[in-house]
Amino acid sequence: MERPRGDTVRARSGAAPLSHQRPASTVGGWLAQGGAGIGSYAYGWFKENVVSARVVHADGKTRTHAGSALGAIADAEGTTGIVTEVTLRVRPNTPQAQTGVSFPDAARLAAALRQLVAAELPIWSVSFVNPAMAAYKNAGLPKTHHGHPLKPGPQLPEGRYTALFSYDERDRELVVAGLKEIAEAHDGRRLPAEATRHEWAERFKPMRLKRLGPSIVPAEAVVPLGALDGTLDDLARTIHTPMAIEGMVVRGGEVVLLGFILHDERSAAYNAGYGFALSTIAVAERHGGRAYSTGRYFGSKAARVLRAEQITALTDTRSRTDPDGILNPGKVVFGNGLIGLLIALAARFEPLMRFVANLLGRSCSATAPQERKRAVKGFPADVAYYAYACAQCGYCVDTCTLYQGRGWESASPRGKWSLIKDVLEGRDTLDQRAADTFLLCTTCEKCDVVCQLDLPVEPSWGLMRGNLVQDRGFATFPPFEIMGAALTGQKNIWGGLAAQRDAWVTEDVRPAIQERARIAYFAGCTASFVERDIAQSATKLLTAAGVQFAYLGQDEMCCGIPMLVAGKWDLWEESLRHNVAAMQARGVEEVVTSCPACWLVWGTYYPQWAEKLGIPFDLKARHYSELLTERIAQGQLRLTEVPQSIAGAATPGEAVKVTFHDSCHIGRAGGVYEPPRDLIRAVPGVELVEMAHTKEDALCCGSVLTRIGEPEPTSNLLGAKRIREAEAVAQALLALCPCCQFQLRVSADEAGSSIPVIDLARLAAEALGVKDLPDPNPEVRYQWAMFEKFIALMSVDGMVAMMATLTPHLLDAMPLGMGAMMRAVGRAPAPLREPLLRAMAPLMPVLFPVLLPRMMPKVLPHMIREVEAQIEMPDYLRKQLPDLFPEVVANVLPKMLPQIAPRYVPRMYEYLRKG
Repeated sequence: MERPRGDTVRARSGAAPLSHQRPASTVGGWLAQGGAGIGSYAYGWFKENVVSARVVHADGKTRTHAGSALGAIADAEGTTGIVTEVTLRVRPNTPQAQTGVSFPDAARLAAALRQLVAAELPIWSVSFVNPAMAAYKNAGLPKTHHGHPLKPGPQLPEGRYTALFSYDERDRELVVAGLKEIAEAHDGRRLPAEATRHEWAERFKPMRLKRLGPSIVPAEAVVPLGALDGTLDDLARTIHTPMAIEGMVVRGGEVVLLGFILHDERSAAYNAGYGFALSTIAVAERHGGRAYSTGRYFGSKAARVLRAEQITALTDTRSRTDPDGILNPGKVVFGNGLIGLLIALAARFEPLMRFVANLLGRSCSATAPQERKRAVKGFPADVAYYAYACAQCGYCVDTCTLYQGRGWESASPRGKWSLIKDVLEGRDTLDQRAADTFLLCTTCEKCDVVCQLDLPVEPSWGLMRGNLVQDRGFATFPPFEIMGAALTGQKNIWGGLAAQRDAWVTEDVRPAIQERARIAYFAGCTASFVERDIAQSATKLLTAAGVQFAYLGQDEMCCGIPMLVAGKWDLWEESLRHNVAAMQARGVEEVVTSCPACWLVWGTYYPQWAEKLGIPFDLKARHYSELLTERIAQGQLRLTEVPQSIAGAATPGEAVKVTFHDSCHIGRAGGVYEPPRDLIRAVPGVELVEMAHTKEDALCCGSVLTRIGEPEPTSNLLGAKRIREAEAVAQALLALCPCCQFQLRVSADEAGSSIPVIDLARLAAEALGVKDLPDPNPEVRYQWAMFEKFIALMSVDGMVAMMATLTPHLLDAMPLGMGAMMRAVGRAPAPLREPLLRAMAPLMPVLFPVLLPRMMPKVLPHMIREVEAQIEMPDYLRKQLPDLFPEVVANVLPKMLPQIAPRYVPRMYEYLRKG
């Protein structure tokens, strides 16, 4: 819509937004709906800015509509074809400025807007909100970050209409002078600059107030600018429940009014509240206005909404391309069916419906603070409330990492909220597949950034993890059971020996480690057992910077975050209690980490859970990059050498281009963006370049959840997206998260990429002059090859295949001589054997899950030997299998048996037939 004459851009319908500032721009939808909005003051309705549209019609033919032929597509709401591509005019991406002005009443607002039109000031967007909308914005619940309320935005003037004007920065002087004159003439007050900036930044969040509802009744209309004040005053007299209104002034003297009435769809009064939508249209029509659009409900209003020639174009196109009415029947002018008849009938009784809605509406004021005190149908109270509050706007869909990997909307936050709501209302049920979708969320927090209601989406999925696994008994991913067993036995998730946890410590650093110190270094599992160069580099840098630190050594336990996201909260709590006590025993006040997940745990999750569990906690957390950049700035640490890791990519006389991957658990989760970059800039011989998505907008690598829960295709696809972004701009990809590096290295291998993935601490340590750091790549490949086989083995297919191999031992383990009896059946002549097997066929899938737990003690030794035969593993892990595997099988198998038994029993019968 923001266009100069003649310049055009082509966009696919439903494509990603043209700018990240337009979080849900779907140009095809706006053309089909017939919309107006930001920029319409200068450029009119959206359809007026469309050059052409490519459309697929019901007859299967694709046609391009342009000029007057667009009348067959615009405002048609999909009844004449599916819009797949739009060419539209755009305006230059020039710097913008905004001015906000508040007016005491509708009359002076309308008079000011009419004077503005007459003055012909070079303004391209004019919008306003009424006092009710301002009050709801001021009362809105604050955005939270990991449970902590953030600073609320500036308040809008109470009891006044607030208008927002946007224009080119180059026209500021002219526009501001003109607005000043208009405001003074109509008792307008200029909004503080901070409030103006905030309102402009929030312009794509019109439904933010829904969080107070948790539901809304929408009401839309278009009125002449000349009748704006009369319409607004009439609405206030007609509708007694507060109606929040946002208005958009459109070129040509029209104003779009978008109304929102807070309500609660869980109440009996909610349906009556929809009468307010009819009342709004009735008021608009009294003042020469009309309904905003037709759709399924207001087809009877089509003659007022659409021009006569447009109705003719729609009906002619429909009769030629879709004589059977396949596309979107019952909409616009093509027969609204029963719904349309009911709405038309209701419109005749609008005064009565309004009376009832006004009477009942008084009991449906904002209920947000009161309604979230109790669980509903087993869902945490907040989660149940947010399912209704969700605006279903779709801002979160395209940005969701899991959606990008899976391509199914059920994976997105909008899809999950919709499922929860359906379960609450009895239209659906939770099953293991749905539980897996919640568990697969990568915790990237991109949804929290874009949600227009500022719902704490990712924290809600955090609550759902425990709710699903601990409270409801759904299975977590089998690899988490392997990790949990290893954590219980050896305090780490990799199955390494606890006695070897500090084996990474180099001899030059060991003497510098203090028994007690104010600062402690927490290495974490992956840097201790797999990517040891991370821990070695970080501690060498800390030592060189003069930082005195303690280290838990063999007493260090996994931070527990894998168990937190797995829903295994008993093990998570065990890690918390152990690590906090160990740090406190050493007099530690500040924990320094390499791993962003460990940083998030020590800085956010441990304090939250310690308070909940009544555990004293007074520790702070920092990432090593934050500490080191301070020392560099103070001159206490200098990096002077070109790192070995990039030497091979260097061209004489030129710096090596490197790019940096922002890890979600310290980027979006903590806002730590500059310290890592400052550390990179301090390294000689490198030039930092940014990827297409960076900092708050950075892509998630997909680890760890998709890597272990759905490696193919989801995790490989997500990791490859980040690898390709890095390849496009740089010669090396830097990261500071051990798990991100693991994922990116595996993804690079899967994608056939040769770009090196280098740890940031390693790069800086090499710039310090450190040599002979271990190469993590062979260990990463070895560990993933082993772990990938474990993942495959613990899947339903893997367990069925293993049990088929172990069938002789399973038969031997059957109680009451059943195995011998079944062998006898198998040896019987075919005329006798087959009827017996058919008779047992319906019984065995039911009986087998009951018998198997009693059989497992005899079968387990054979199962362990089969695992050893299938998976190459180090001796230290092989020796642990008799302790690890029984626990894993006990946790995994019972929940898998309903899926395993029907697929295994035919394999068992096949074995019996062979005698």
